[in-house]
Amino acid sequence: MNLALLALVLSLLATVAPQSQDHYDMEWVNAYRQGFNFQCPHGEALVAIRSYFSEAEGSDRLWSFECQPTPGGLGEPSDCWWDDINRAGLEWTSTCTRNGLVAGVQSKYFESVLDREWQFYCCYYKRRCPYSCMKTNDIPLYFKEEAELVVPTYGYFIRGAQTTFSGVLRDRQWKYILCRMTDFDCEFENL
Repeated sequence: MNLALLALVLSLLATVAPQSQDHYDMEWVNAYRQGFNFQCPHGEALVAIRSYFSEAEGSDRLWSFECQPTPGGLGEPSDCWWDDINRAGLEWTSTCTRNGLVAGVQSKYFESVLDREWQFYCCYYKRRCPYSCMKTNDIPLYFKEEAELVVPTYGYFIRGAQTTFSGVLRDRQWKYILCRMTDFDCEFENL
């Protein structure tokens, strides 16, 4: 009895030990093949996105997000909404309408295509306009790798993303759209 119990405990420890050094110490917002809805607290915007791919778990990813308060000069968001949605298995480009900033993400997994649909939660700050916009390189650089975006400089915000889906590899690569926001009111809608 003791030898069998000892063997069971040792096999469990052998299974758990490598995981603790891997991706299991992160605070993920989802489990594999599960939907999620993540929103930053009011007055904060998304500043970091991480994901971990697993082919064995339905070619899906675990996701983690971090938020940060926006600079005082932007004021409080006057309106927030869920913007356009993509369909699983398709390419997608989305920039928050009305010059909004990304303050959340929701996603639903579809077993039939081993992919997710996506939607951004956007917030509007008075009449501020984006400028000095740029698009990141592919994240992850190669399909099926771990992925991480951390906004490189305070004062830049995620405004949207362009994503491609590989039907062969069953994974996505993302290019995030990052912009600064004016310190003054402007007349333009959706740059």
